[in-house]
Amino acid sequence: MRQFVWCVWGVWLLAACSDSRETRMQRHLIQGNEMVKLQNLDVAERYFREAIKLDSCYADAWNNLGSLYYQQRKFTEALDSYDEALRCRPGYWEAYLNRANAAYEVHEYYRALDDLSHVEKMKPDTVALHIAKGLTYTKLRKFDDAMKSFRRARELDPRNTEIQVNIGTLYYYKKQYDSANQIFDAVLDVDQEGTDANVFNAKAMVAADQGRYDEAKKLLEHAVGDKADDAYFINNYGYVLLMKGDLETGRAYIDASIIIDPYNGWAYRNKGIYYLLSGKPEEALRLFQRAEKADPFVEKIHYYLGEAHWLMGDRDAACKQFQLAAVQGELPDQSVRNYCKMP
Repeated sequence: MRQFVWCVWGVWLLAACSDSRETRMQRHLIQGNEMVKLQNLDVAERYFREAIKLDSCYADAWNNLGSLYYQQRKFTEALDSYDEALRCRPGYWEAYLNRANAAYEVHEYYRALDDLSHVEKMKPDTVALHIAKGLTYTKLRKFDDAMKSFRRARELDPRNTEIQVNIGTLYYYKKQYDSANQIFDAVLDVDQEGTDANVFNAKAMVAADQGRYDEAKKLLEHAVGDKADDAYFINNYGYVLLMKGDLETGRAYIDASIIIDPYNGWAYRNKGIYYLLSGKPEEALRLFQRAEKADPFVEKIHYYLGEAHWLMGDRDAACKQFQLAAVQGELPDQSVRNYCKMP
């Protein structure tokens, strides 16, 4: 969810004749922002810190420092910085939005929604607000609320193909594959720069869900080719390779994904699948439990936990997980009865 907001001061401030404390603070902020643009992040952090030394309650510097940490995937540090920005300026809607994004990344979804509620009170027509709400509701499996949020975002910005991709992905989660593919194909027809990789990834997940792994592999090769450092694309590619029986190569991609993004519960789930397919249910169980702890809304996690317990001979634990899987729609009730001899 990379919809964070920077505070940017006009370059004219650099030409100010006086060298007051406020001018120096603003100068450091501008210099930090310039270093961010140049991807010189260590120097950018130093400038933001210099601004904060001049005023420990300089909310804009705290906000930008948080966004710097966010870019570096240091989400805990980002949250701390946004906390400081909001302590110094309680009505700072940009910092609320940014903190919601960071909370989302560490799977604190209800905390994210709480921050977004503050943004909605102050800036209800902000597109990024409704995209963030839609993504958060999707993670919580509140698909109707997610759809409302994405549609509101589309009303505000009808030409934004990212919103369309999110709506298509929501249809994917709802198993409405035809609707998902219709949207993805329409987005590809527009051919907006930077969107194709996301669409190829999304279409690949639809194909994989339908068992069309060769097609999914080709689509993900396009996605990874466009964005070779995207942890989600790499993880999905590894998963598809597992499903095709190429276990070791699949695991290598999943491991690479975890190095890039150690917060992704889906990657730990997929590594658990590797061990399950390799006949090592104990190791698989450890990884499935880690996946659930990282993100309790990872798809089919209860089914896979049940499989691991079952193969380890713990029938009672397996049946509890299979029952949870049935509640989540991951496993038909009949399958639970077959496993657990329920009436």
